[in-house]
Amino acid sequence: MLQCLLFFSSLNLAFGSTILWDGRFNDMTSSTELESWSWSNQVGPYQYYIHGSENVASYVNLDSSFKNPADTSSSQGVKITLDSTSYWNGQTMRRTELIPQTSAAINMGTVFYHFSMQRLATDAPSEFREHQIAFFESHFTEMKAGWISGESATSDPTLRWDVSSASRWNTTWEAGVWHNIAYAINFDAGTVAFYHSTGADDLALAVPAVSVSASSNGADWHLGVLELPRDGYADATENIFFSGVYVESGDLTTSVSGPRSNTTSAGPSTSSSSTTSSTQSAASSSPAFTTTIPITTQSLPSSTFSTVVSSSSAISNPPDDMGDNYDCE
Repeated sequence: MLQCLLFFSSLNLAFGSTILWDGRFNDMTSSTELESWSWSNQVGPYQYYIHGSENVASYVNLDSSFKNPADTSSSQGVKITLDSTSYWNGQTMRRTELIPQTSAAINMGTVFYHFSMQRLATDAPSEFREHQIAFFESHFTEMKAGWISGESATSDPTLRWDVSSASRWNTTWEAGVWHNIAYAINFDAGTVAFYHSTGADDLALAVPAVSVSASSNGADWHLGVLELPRDGYADATENIFFSGVYVESGDLTTSVSGPRSNTTSAGPSTSSSSTTSSTQSAASSSPAFTTTIPITTQSLPSSTFSTVVSSSSAISNPPDDMGDNYDCE
């Protein structure tokens, strides 16, 4: 009887969350499917246009070994690669990035951007260059790694969570460790909080809500990496691995195993993410033992910062010269 009560209790908790956009690669058999996307044929879960001149397998690859083993709702993860050809649109930055392809309200109300990430000892991101990871176009929240312009040292092994280019959380980025992350964004209130765990541990609040100018057009979150150039340090092949990528509303799913969903990548638009209805049944939204908790909204004052990279606004059909303009101060 107790087991049944626990089962239905956790099931009811899971009903409090709705997947708005699912980027977990479960419906893809190969990264080559990304090449079917174009501005005139916007299909699949991702926009794929920020990359180098070679074929997709040079920059994006899928495999079951690329995911967090604790993420049982994902069949595979993705390896994002930078190499000597990873220059997009004539820029001096190396970039490989995927952007959600969806009409769902992932930029309204309170939403949670989930992903897990790791590096390995081989082909690791350089500690001598700045990497901007899983960032929005305005850079109001993002992960960063490596040496940041202005640091006194010449290298930096730190993985950071930044709010408007001000570091709010950091840890040493060790090889082989899965970092599970959720950005808890309230677009209405203008706040973002940071949830984090490692390995198979449940997400926990690491940084309460911070005031920020949170803005998005729903097509400007970049899953992947942008690496800033630095004189004296040659390009090398670098890989970052991601899994468990999705955006939800309602209550936060803290279990790294993740919710199960039949939601398609392009859901209907709604006026508020907190009241979005899903076309899927509630039973398929999450597994029985997914834990969900409500968001906390304690606000902290934002800090003064200098922008390292200022991105152009995302538009539906970018010209040849579209790209991030950056000013290292």
